[in-house]
This record gives sequence, C-alpha cells and structure tokens, in this order.
Amino acid sequence: MGDMHEPPANPPSEGTVIIGMSGGVDSAVAALLLRNAGYSVQALFMSNWEDDDGYCTTAADFQDARRVCGILGITLHHVSFAQEYRERVFSHFLREYAAGRTPNPDVLCNREIKFGVCLEYMQRLGASWIATGHYAQIRRAGPRPELLKAVDGSKDQSYFLHSVAASALSKTLFPIGALRKTQVRKIAHAAGLPVFDKPDSTGICFIGERPFQEFLSSHLRTQPGPIETADGRIIGEHGGLSLYTLGQRSGLKIGGRAGAAAAPWYVADKISARNALIVVQEQDHPLLMSNSFTVEQMHWIDPSEASQQPFECMVKTRYRQGDLRCRLRLNGAGDWHVTLDQPTRAVTPGQYAVFYQGERCLGGGIIDQRFGSGPAAAAHRITYNSLFSMEGS
Repeated sequence: MGDMHEPPANPPSEGTVIIGMSGGVDSAVAALLLRNAGYSVQALFMSNWEDDDGYCTTAADFQDARRVCGILGITLHHVSFAQEYRERVFSHFLREYAAGRTPNPDVLCNREIKFGVCLEYMQRLGASWIATGHYAQIRRAGPRPELLKAVDGSKDQSYFLHSVAASALSKTLFPIGALRKTQVRKIAHAAGLPVFDKPDSTGICFIGERPFQEFLSSHLRTQPGPIETADGRIIGEHGGLSLYTLGQRSGLKIGGRAGAAAAPWYVADKISARNALIVVQEQDHPLLMSNSFTVEQMHWIDPSEASQQPFECMVKTRYRQGDLRCRLRLNGAGDWHVTLDQPTRAVTPGQYAVFYQGERCLGGGIIDQRFGSGPAAAAHRITYNSLFSMEGS
C-alpha cells in the first residue's frame, strides 16, 4: 500500500473512495495518501451549519478544501446537511437540555451525519469506500470490523467514534490513523499543501469560537440562583445551572470570600429542585469523586461483548482522560452498572462512557447517574444537568 498504513479489505481497483474533506490538514493528507496508494479518489465537503454570524468558518474551510483538491487533481463535491444536522443533532441537543441532560454533539454528529446521511450520500455518488481524516484505526480480522485507537494517543478520536455502526465502519478507511500529527504536517508540507500549518479546529461547529455561555444563554431559558458551599452557606449567585459544568473552576466570580481559604472554587454539584449550584475548594473533594455510575443507551460495536458479563475492561468517562479499570454488569432495567477500581473525578451525567480492551474500542453509552465515594457525596443528590466537554471537537 505504499504510504498507506491501513490495508483495505479489497484491492484499490475495486471502486471509488470518497473522502470527507474538512478544509484541514488531516483530511488533506488522508486524501493524498489514498491517491498515492492508487485509489480512485473523490472528495466531499459538507456544510452542517449555515448561519452567517461571523463565527462559522465553513466558507473559508471550503476554499481550503478546494485548493487542496486542485493540487491533488481530485473532484470535490459540496453538499449541505444543515437541515439534517439541526434535526438529528442540534434539536436533540436542545431537547436534552430541556429535559435536564446534555448530549455530546460530536458523538451524535459522527453517528447521525458523517457516518449516517453523509455515508449514504457518498454511496449514491458511487463510493465503494468512504474515508475521513479521523485519528483512529480499523482492523479487519473477522466478521466484524474492530475500531482501534490511533497511534498518536494525544490525538486519538476513537472516543467520538464509538457509536458508529459496524456496518459503516466496515466501509470506512482512516488513512492517517497510524501517523502522528507531526508526521501529518510534515507530509502536507512536503507535498506543497497550503493547509500544512493550519491550526486545528476547536470548539463545536454550531458554536465556533464564540463565548460558550453566551451561546447557551441565547438558546436556553436561564434562572439565576444561589451558589452554596457543601455545608449550605450561600456565597454568591449563579446565572443559570445550565451555564456551569461539573469540575468547572473559572467564571464563578466568588473569589476572596470572607471566612474561606484563598483557594480556587470548583463546581461540585447542581441541585435542580432548588436551583442551587454547589461549590467546593478542594479539587478532589468527595462531592467531585465517584466510584461507580450507570450507563444507558449502550452501543456495542460487537454485540457479543454484552453476552459475557460481568466482565472487566477499561473506560474513559471523558475525552483525553486516561483509561480507568472497571467492571461492568447489566442491570435489570437494561442499563449497565460500572464499578471503578479507583474513584475518579468529575464523572458527568450526559457525557459518554467509552469502553476499551487494550487498543480496541468496545463501544459506549451515556452516563446516567454517578455514585459518590464518601459520606459527603452520599448526602447530595448526584444527578444533574451538566455541560459536555468541548475538547477534541
């Protein structure tokens, strides 16, 4: 396969590969590697958000993708999935907030858009394979594809891909999954691709670089309420529970309180019944620590994994977190109970718990409830509406 690091299930002569082009360096190098490996390659740029409010970079990203495709000599298609995105991702995002939960839109976008309606559209264009610039790998050693972590652990995106259907993964190539980011940029520079030094995208596509709380306030009704210490002392006022996330340190505006240590404050809990935000001054305060939690809407890449339980594996409860050893068992209600070997910080309902055996991603689901690691935590109701992490978007 030459520069390719992930051999396909069939030789390149069998059909066309259509790669999702974002306008960034990762998808540009993925397209380059596919072309150099002998594939018949086309590209597709999709627009998911079309508000012209000064924050969306879609127009500039499309021009970058067009320049790259011109250099590589490959056809670039352009399609808008803005309506589908609003229906399947953004509307769901807002509904979950209204219900007291918040999904991770990156996971939903991968499942519903990139590997959902976009994959179907690529197939209508004649794609036998699809490809993306994700940092992940696929192993085809049996009847089902296996989703593996990327070689570059600091860029691995298997966490965000865990809910993609096995049928979609079986048609997918991740050409840069065995490369490190530094290698990707070097390949782009050597090939004369103008995006070789383009900064990585940050934030969420429908929020962009705008202030996060400003965006939420424009779409959600917020009700100010008390900021309380763990022992019930009121020390300030919050702007609305949905504007804060578990473990958050900045933006609380409660520093320098009389009778309190000169230490940072952290969001430890949210009590919806009385609209109270609970804060503590210890980074590892018992209210922030959990030793178990439940997971709902579980998706297994290989459903047979669920037949052998309880079983031990590793879990991430947020992106960029180190793997945590855990034990899983199926509850009578159909959700999964996860017990951690060691308590961990800021397990957040609404986030995704993603499970691994070594480098292999098993699947994951939505964290429903967390259970504290001490008496202080047990005294609080630990179900709340939390914000998702924006890392790795």
